[in-house]
Formats: sequence, C-alpha cells, structure tokens
Amino acid sequence: MKAVMTHRLMWPILILVALLVATRLQSPNFFDIRVVRGNLFGSLINIARNTAPTLLVGLGMTLVIATRGIDLSVGAVAAIAGAAATTFLQDTGDPSRIVNVLIGIAIALVLSLLCGVWNGFLVTVLGIQPIVATLVLMTAGRGIAQLITDEQIITVDSQPYKMIGGGYWLALPFSILLATAIFLLTALLVRRTALGVLLESVGVNPEASRLAGVRSRSITWTVYILCAGLAGLAGLMITSNATAADPNSTGLFLEMDAILAVAIGGTSLAGGRFSLAGTAIGAVIIQTMTTMILILGIAPEITLVYKAAIVALFCVVQSREARALFARVVLRRSPGQAAAPPPASGDLETAPASAVVDASDLVAVAGDVTGQA
Repeated sequence: MKAVMTHRLMWPILILVALLVATRLQSPNFFDIRVVRGNLFGSLINIARNTAPTLLVGLGMTLVIATRGIDLSVGAVAAIAGAAATTFLQDTGDPSRIVNVLIGIAIALVLSLLCGVWNGFLVTVLGIQPIVATLVLMTAGRGIAQLITDEQIITVDSQPYKMIGGGYWLALPFSILLATAIFLLTALLVRRTALGVLLESVGVNPEASRLAGVRSRSITWTVYILCAGLAGLAGLMITSNATAADPNSTGLFLEMDAILAVAIGGTSLAGGRFSLAGTAIGAVIIQTMTTMILILGIAPEITLVYKAAIVALFCVVQSREARALFARVVLRRSPGQAAAPPPASGDLETAPASAVVDASDLVAVAGDVTGQA
C-alpha cells in the first residue's frame, strides 16, 4: 500500500480524478456516453479525441526532455504539416482520392522529419542551446506555413483525409486508436530495449555517456527527428478534424501543452528519468482542464490565466521541496522528533534534482548497458 501511495504517478492520477469529479458536479451529464449510428459519443470521448494531438507531441517532447533538451517548434511544425497536406489536396482537384490523400500525408510527414533534422543539426552538430535552436524554427515555421498556403485558410472537403482526426473506426474516433497505437509502440521501444536506459544516461550526464561509448549525438539527433515527426502527425489530426488549415492558429500553444503534460506527468525537465505513462496522464489532465473551464463558462480571454494557475498548483503539489515545507510549517514536527537524514547522493530514486552524480559510477553503468545492448 505504501508503494502505491508513494508512486510518482499517484499524484497525477489523483489530480485527474479530482478534475473529473469536479467537472461532473458542474455538469450532471458529463459521464454519459451514447451510441449514435454505431459510434460512441460523449464528453469523455471528446476529451480523449482532443487529447490525441497533445499526447503525440508529448511523447516526442518526453524523449527530447529526457536528453536535457527541449523543442519549442512543435506547434510550428504541426502548422507546416497541416498546410502542406491541405494545400496539396486542394491543388490536386480531387482531394477525396485515396492516393492523393496518401501522397499529401507523405509530403507533410517528410517536411516534418526535415524540420527535426534541422533542429537536431543545430543542437548536436553546432552545439546551439536547444531552447535557442528550436526557437528559430518556432518563429520561422509559421512563416513557412503561410508561404505554403499563400497566407490563406485552406479548406478541404475530403472524407479520407478527415478520417485521421475526425473519423471513426470500431465505434471509436480513429485519432484515439492511432494515438494509442503510437503510444504503445513508443513504450515498447524505450522500455523493452536498451534505448530507454541510453536516453536516461545521456540526460543524466552526456559527457560520461560519450566516454562510456554511448553515441549521445546520434541518440539526441534521433529524438529531435522523432519529436518533429509526431508533431507533424498531430498537425494532420488537427487540420483533418477541422477540415481546414490556418497557418496562424494550427498548433498554436501546442508546445506549451506538451511541455506541461511532460511536467505534470512527473518527468524532470532537467533530463534523465522519464515517464511516458505520466505524460499520457498529463495530456488528459490538460484537456480535462480545458473542458472544465468551458463548462464553467469562464471567458475565453482569461482561460489561459486559469489554466496556468491550475498547472502551477499541480507542479507545486508534485514538488518534493514544497511538500517538505508544508510538513514543516503546517504539520509542525514535535520538538523531540529527529529530522530525517538527507538522501544519499547515489540514490537516484530519493535524491533531489540538485544531487551530484558520480561520473565514474555513471561511466561504469553506461558501459555495462552498452555491453548488454
């Protein structure tokens, strides 16, 4: 029982449950799910559908942050992908043809991967700080999307294309099934192979990992490419659901939602250990917050303020230092109670983020992992 209560996913799960219950109190029909023409509809289904793009970008962002990086360009990459696909379909004259849809999707994903190659090149080869390197594409990407669409909103009437973000399959939105499949594939890749351990070793100490024989540059470059590819797929979901691509609004603030999902899920922004399940829960929390704010009738212009305040509260609740301060100030230990000894510097589970890790130990561990891989 103690292990369950102290699990790092316990707080995000409790927060999500609290949000769902609070929203249910405001909307009595919130948990209702109905079947219409063989498909499931309801508020929970809508939350899951709208969570899919954030989950995809959050998965890529989790892997990037695990390597001590960050990608601020994912929203712009989503806009580029959506603009490229819809513009191509409009120019073909037959956007409903499946071959044209597949070609449009391929063009969008290739452009997204190229964006990832560019970000990875700036970070790994030129040594530019990730926040600065990706800020370049974050700014220029919107301009590229506007050039593709000639600064117009592109609308596409294509049922096959709409299937990506707005269609149904097996009674569920196809976007939910697609995002779930990619989540499971990513989890198998990083948790059933040595890749996950290598990612964490690069995030803990890139130089020690390099000395141990880990190809830290290749790993870092790869995660930036993967993150951009998932952002491009998220852009296809967003534009296909809306049947239109607006280069100014597609993927707007998507990078912030992805980073918040990663942080709420318990992944340290300083790199190292990460949690894909935590990111998935964080993405659902963010979309549930958005739904709750709409149900409460809060004015759109202050929605972001409420959202930021709630997320800040979540981060404080998960902070070990904040909980320790709460214990000292509110619970007030008895005078005779001895303070708990500080965690050992080598204990990665209990040591604070500022603890120093012995580089020689990391080299030995990473060497063993590389040998096993």
